[in-house]
This record gives sequence, structure tokens and C-alpha cells, in this order.
Amino acid sequence: MSSGLLPTTRQRVVQAAVELTGEVGWAKVTMARLADRVGVSRQTVYNEVGGKPGLAEAMILTELDRFLGVVMAAFDEHPDDLVVAIRDAATRVLRLAQGNTLLRAVVSATHGADTELLPLLTVHSESLLAVAQQVLGDRIRAYPIRLPDERIDAAIDAVVRVVLSHVMQPSADPAVTGESIAWIAGRVLGEG
Repeated sequence: MSSGLLPTTRQRVVQAAVELTGEVGWAKVTMARLADRVGVSRQTVYNEVGGKPGLAEAMILTELDRFLGVVMAAFDEHPDDLVVAIRDAATRVLRLAQGNTLLRAVVSATHGADTELLPLLTVHSESLLAVAQQVLGDRIRAYPIRLPDERIDAAIDAVVRVVLSHVMQPSADPAVTGESIAWIAGRVLGEG
């Protein structure tokens, strides 16, 4: 909502679903409960997101947009230094992940807390990974890298997977982890 406009009904429904998922678990999120939370009819919720699978997809895509937004901003702010852009992008993603309600709920699902939420992580994982790799690839290829495309693709895949690993299971402060990821990426890409 950076444009200053009021959120749409769909945005309000999705945000309420994320909040409810964090509060009561995915299994207890219902269209009626969402309707009450948002202050609209149950039919309006269905009209906006369809059923529960459509709601799950909308939640995932909204969160993906938030994460990719911080990645793009980091690269926009460092057009002349690839390693700094990677460091800032990784750090921002890890910081955003720390307080992310939906992500916490998904991680708890992987540990058996709410197994109905697991499809959020597994069903869309390949397409989400591909989108993240595409965005990062477009950004990285804007820098003068002297590697063949298949090597750049391998480096991008590795960076995305390492960041996601730390999102799911943090091991240090985001700034420390971001610095380490950038160091590795810089060596692999011949930039450091």
C-alpha cells in the first residue's frame, strides 16, 4: 500500500487471513471468520479469493511480492556494486522473514503444528522458487559478469536456496548472514 491508497477488499481479506493463520492456525481459518474480521459478507470473501485454495494462493503471492519488493529495492539502490546489492537484498529478506506471521505459521507447520498448512509450502514451492530466481536473475544480469549464462544460473539458484534456507532456519543475525551470502556470491560470480 505504498501508493497511499486504501487497501482493496481483496487485500484486506488476504491480510486478515494471514493474521488469523498466525493467531489460530490455518485449519481454523474459515470464510465466515474472515468475513467477520474484515466486516464483509461471506459471499464477498468467496467473490474476492474463491475457496480456501484460492485464499492460500493469494496469501502466498502477496507475501512473495513483499519479499521480492525488498530484493528489487536493494538492487535499485546499488546499481554499481553487485556484492553490496546481494548483501542488502539477503539481509532485507532475512529481516522481513523474522517478523513474518505467515512464514512463522508455515515453519511451525513443517514441525507438525498445523499440517494443513504444509501445502502452502510444498504445492507452490517450485513456481515460487522459479519466480525468485527469475527476479534475481534479471537483476544480476544487469551487472557486467564474465561468466556463461549456465554458470550465472547456477549461482542464482544457489543464492536463492541459501537465502531460503536461512529464512526457514535462521542461524545468525540477518546482517551477519547477509554478509556471508554476499561474500560467497561475490566469489562465485567473480566479483569479490
